[in-house]
Amino acid sequence: MKLSVLMPAYNEQRTIRAIVEKVLRVNVEGITEKELIIVNDASTDNTGRIINELAEQYSNEIICITHERNMGKGAAIRTAIKHASGNICIIQDADLEYDPNDYSSLVRPIQELGADCVYGSRFASSSTRRVLFFWHSVGNKFLTFLSNCFTDLNLTDMETCYKAFRTSALKTIPLRSNRFGIEPEITAKCAKRGLRIYEIPISYNGRTYLEGKKIGWKDGLLAIFTILKYWIIDDSFNEDYGHAILHEMQEAPKFSRWLIDLVSPYLGETVLEVGSGIGNQTRILSFQHHVIATDYDQKFVDILVNAFAGNEFIRVEKWDVQEPWEGIPLMADSVFCSNVLEHIEQDEMALLNICKILNSEGRLILVVPQGRNLFSSLDSYLKHYRRYDKEDIEVILTKAGFAIERIFSFNKAGVLGWVLKGKVLKKKTLGRPSLKLFNVLVPVFRKIDRFLPWKGLSWFVVASAKSTSRH
Repeated sequence: MKLSVLMPAYNEQRTIRAIVEKVLRVNVEGITEKELIIVNDASTDNTGRIINELAEQYSNEIICITHERNMGKGAAIRTAIKHASGNICIIQDADLEYDPNDYSSLVRPIQELGADCVYGSRFASSSTRRVLFFWHSVGNKFLTFLSNCFTDLNLTDMETCYKAFRTSALKTIPLRSNRFGIEPEITAKCAKRGLRIYEIPISYNGRTYLEGKKIGWKDGLLAIFTILKYWIIDDSFNEDYGHAILHEMQEAPKFSRWLIDLVSPYLGETVLEVGSGIGNQTRILSFQHHVIATDYDQKFVDILVNAFAGNEFIRVEKWDVQEPWEGIPLMADSVFCSNVLEHIEQDEMALLNICKILNSEGRLILVVPQGRNLFSSLDSYLKHYRRYDKEDIEVILTKAGFAIERIFSFNKAGVLGWVLKGKVLKKKTLGRPSLKLFNVLVPVFRKIDRFLPWKGLSWFVVASAKSTSRH
């Protein structure tokens, strides 16, 4: 594995050389390659000159970036993340308060326990801790307490510099804070994303303000504001790395429950789920079935592996349904394909490949968006190739070798919101507030769905695989 150390630096001429050499010398268990990314945040002392000398001396290990103007620790970390190429990232201040000898402990939960991020706590039991200011410690603990109240985490040290991340997770988090607000911001977003967070004790050699400490009471007030801001605002997924709608749908668990209640009577003991994404429905399915969770995107496969590590009822595989199954030979009892087919250009090929992995009595349970006439800005944003009329489904399933047992539309009340958001207002996303309201109303919608006189937002299809389709 490769480790990327992210080091923001501003006016640290006294310590920069020593800490860089410590980082480069340290051996980290399980790490075969290491890079140090230093961001000189427009230092006004000799820090820039020293960094350039170090970058020339250790040209194979150091990447040096310079900001033209001082932007703050958060902005420097944001810059460093863009250049990170390792499997794991660790944030390292350019002073000597934190000891790189703790790196092995920081990365171990990621390597062995499937953690997405690891916090190094200065307040958990550790072997060495310099005794410093009481009120500074109280401030840190208060901010951690406040952060925990709004994130529902039980961290002991939210403000710690030492945070290690699985890079594939870190690069998907949009970071906005330029200064020390980066700490509560990243904590809030990790919590909202449901990332697997661990905490380990670290040694700490804190410095005084005379020795160069920069964080002050104004940053404490900013941290409080940031905690409140990202409790209210949902901004936890970078669109460059996937669809935020997957995370928005976490705000509608009652709808997922409704869908799984419709699906469950038709599922066998083993269910292959096509396009599992971040596992919103996978977790519910696993309460009653053995699930093979699949996705074509390695980023989502990694998320699924982390989310379900140790769950004996869930197996994760990478599979592009447009290609034949190439994993361990498989005859599934059932395949569940929910809101996936509309994203696939070759939908007929996908159905053929699904048919080939079903056993002789296997079923496909298919959920797709209903109605060509409902295609809107939301469909375009979600990268839907199409919506389906009933005739469209009948044709492609028959061609793929399926016999339709049952087909009906559902979520009729959802059509009203979809038309308003996508056809009238031309919105690009449903938004968490709308989904939260929808989630509250789902029990009512379930009861009235069959009485409403129009077609629903989705088709629900149960189809069996004909024996001739396997040859």
